[in-house]
Amino acid sequence: MTDRIRGARWAEKDAVAAVVAAALQPTALAAWLVPDEEQRGRVLADVAAIWVEHALFYGDVHVTSDLTAAAVCFHQYGPVPPPADYSTRLATAAGPHVEHFRALDDIMDSRQPTTAHYHLVYLAVRPTHQRTGRGRALMEHLRCRLDLIDLPSWTLTLPAGQRLLTQAGYHADRGMVRPADGVAIQPMTRRPGRREAATVLHPAGHQRCSQV
Repeated sequence: MTDRIRGARWAEKDAVAAVVAAALQPTALAAWLVPDEEQRGRVLADVAAIWVEHALFYGDVHVTSDLTAAAVCFHQYGPVPPPADYSTRLATAAGPHVEHFRALDDIMDSRQPTTAHYHLVYLAVRPTHQRTGRGRALMEHLRCRLDLIDLPSWTLTLPAGQRLLTQAGYHADRGMVRPADGVAIQPMTRRPGRREAATVLHPAGHQRCSQV
């Protein structure tokens, strides 16, 4: 993979949300959030768009130059306000599935650290481009930034993303969360300076997602 990593532009926010939705759509989490298969892709993209837009104000959105992979993050030096009109916007985006998204928000709020950290909300690679080094490249890009500013990082990941995050220096934080039968989410934390995977994650080896 030769695509460079850069910051997303405002005009690309819907394209980034589409990448997140595409990466999440085949997962058990997505099926629980939106049981209606016909609506699933649209709802996931509409909800993700709320957070991508918010991250452009309060964090970072990193993408590969071909817009096939993205990392959506927040700078949690202190409490980050919710997106404007979040309750109304979420209800509009999720429709009859809104309660499951609210339950996921509650899980995140209950497990997220209260001390300063970098919140990796989404690490997403389109299914057609997974296993090509894009996810690894994004994680190495983030590792360099976080080690430079000496800031811990925290995320919730699906089991499919846990190996990649472990290689990037994250470790499981307390127990796995199971919001529904067959759905598992693992909180993970990374302390700055952890370089266990330095020989694995390098610019030449560019690779939710991990999906979340």
